[in-house]
Amino acid sequence: MTGEPLVIVGAAGTGRETLDVVDAMNREGAGIDVLGVLDDYPAPAHLERLAARDVPFLGRVDDWLSTRTERCGFVVAIAWPHVRRRVAEQFEEAGHLPSTLVHPKAILGSQVSLGAGTVVYAAAQISTNVNIGRHGIINAQCYVGHDSTLDDFVSVNPGARISGEAYCGPDVLIGGSATILQGLAIGGGSIIGASALVTKNVPGGVTVRGVPGRW
Repeated sequence: MTGEPLVIVGAAGTGRETLDVVDAMNREGAGIDVLGVLDDYPAPAHLERLAARDVPFLGRVDDWLSTRTERCGFVVAIAWPHVRRRVAEQFEEAGHLPSTLVHPKAILGSQVSLGAGTVVYAAAQISTNVNIGRHGIINAQCYVGHDSTLDDFVSVNPGARISGEAYCGPDVLIGGSATILQGLAIGGGSIIGASALVTKNVPGGVTVRGVPGRW
């Protein structure tokens, strides 16, 4: 954490799950002060759910950034990497600081490096000697194997399995319950579909589907 009050970008499921991470950290004494949630296109149901947990809705990103004068911490809780990158760059250009959040029930091995802005959710497991870049999302019940590297803005959806010594390039999205076998590389900007099995290196900018994975 940065020590600054925190803003979460995204009122949909990922944003409210990130609020759960903050709540769990605060129960362990983290003392994170959440200013509220920003979203450019919030659904009415999402706003109702924020209100039910007494979390302020702060409005649109551009409007808030144009009026905020004090520095804050932020997390962009949006699953799509290219959108998360764009919003994070707006905040950083405005001088705000990306916060790193780890749920107390996540399991981290030794010598794990988490980049600024990364969120690790409940029951995720990150093995030893793993490097995760900036603004990553390591979702619930994921596994990231030993000696793997995930570049900036990688999203790993619930239940995905990344075997040891794997590499994921920037802006990769790994779908729920997908599996990447040992030692493979995923090129930047690729999407690994839900439940796909990756058995060979994947070039950048493709979508992989099926068992074994094809593009």
